[in-house]
Amino acid sequence: MQRSQQTLALAYARVLHLKRFSSSAAAASADAPTVKLLINGEFKDSSTDSWINVTNPATQDVVSRLPLTTVAEFKAAVQAAKDAFPAWRATPVPTRQRVMLKFQELIRQNWDELAKSVTTEQGKTFQDAKGDVFRGLEVVEAACGIAPLLMGETVENVAGGIDCYSLRQPLGVCAGICPFNFPAMVPLWMYPLAVTAGNTFVLKPSEKDPGASLMLADLAMQAGLPRGVLNIVHGTRDVVNNILDHPDIAAVSFVGGDAAGRYIYGRAAANGKRVQCNLGAKNHAVVLPDADVDSTVKALTGASFGAAGQRCMAISAVVFVGGFERWREPMLEAAKSLKVNGGMEPDADVGPMITPQAKQRAEALIQAGIDQVGGWGRMT
Repeated sequence: MQRSQQTLALAYARVLHLKRFSSSAAAASADAPTVKLLINGEFKDSSTDSWINVTNPATQDVVSRLPLTTVAEFKAAVQAAKDAFPAWRATPVPTRQRVMLKFQELIRQNWDELAKSVTTEQGKTFQDAKGDVFRGLEVVEAACGIAPLLMGETVENVAGGIDCYSLRQPLGVCAGICPFNFPAMVPLWMYPLAVTAGNTFVLKPSEKDPGASLMLADLAMQAGLPRGVLNIVHGTRDVVNNILDHPDIAAVSFVGGDAAGRYIYGRAAANGKRVQCNLGAKNHAVVLPDADVDSTVKALTGASFGAAGQRCMAISAVVFVGGFERWREPMLEAAKSLKVNGGMEPDADVGPMITPQAKQRAEALIQAGIDQVGGWGRMT
């Protein structure tokens, strides 16, 4: 365990200009460490003049300062991925899988430290953050067994004297654009499968919580991922547009809201790229009349309010077959019993929302719902 903590301390030092890094982050922006870029296997300082503060949602302290990647730095990251592609593509599949096997081992060794980073920057409770890491780890484990998914197909005699076969081949440079709500899980949805299939990757973490992505990238390189196979850039709309427009990027993956996803899909597709966009969801629960009250209320409470509701899997609407009357008080009591606190506090059931602006928006939506239905008394 001591070696594991030392490994993460070194990882922090590589990805940030660190004098210290803990949940008691620097309160002043000028004192905060700066987040680095990852280009061609090296964590680099950005030359940009434009920076964004990464804050702890629980305290509003400045955790670090994130650079808005310059055009030259972005091009260098893509070029590094392009240059690394021929050799990585030619690397045997079992060799790529061994990198993922080591990667998942390192993630397990550093699970708690990764979760602490998620809680510090995103705000969710420590246990929820550990789940964030675990769901990403499951994808890394899936990548370890990717070989059958890379198989092609052969059909003999599809016509006179004609056999037909197909091959699954890596595309080249791929890119991922990540949301704020799962800073460990979503990046791990993207590049482990992509690189194990033989592609190289340029990742843009959320500008609100980049730490986990950088720590994971450091662990991936410790696991044996070659220089240039994974690169990380930072920024907002301008960097996203650069990803969507760059001719050497063959495919783009995005997770986030509807408006951004439709924009990303349209612009990337217009530039001839393969695109996958997982957009905002609307989830409903249906409660039947014979449902057990205690277990149902517990399930609905966790599904509705976990991660402060900031996840696409959150239950945003419940249909109570037979009426709401018998459920009103148990649901109210369950909601009232939840303790909102800093994510590292042992009694926290719900952490803070990502920003004060997000909290204000949620409060406005709640009030709009109350105004529309006339309060709880009108709900049936």
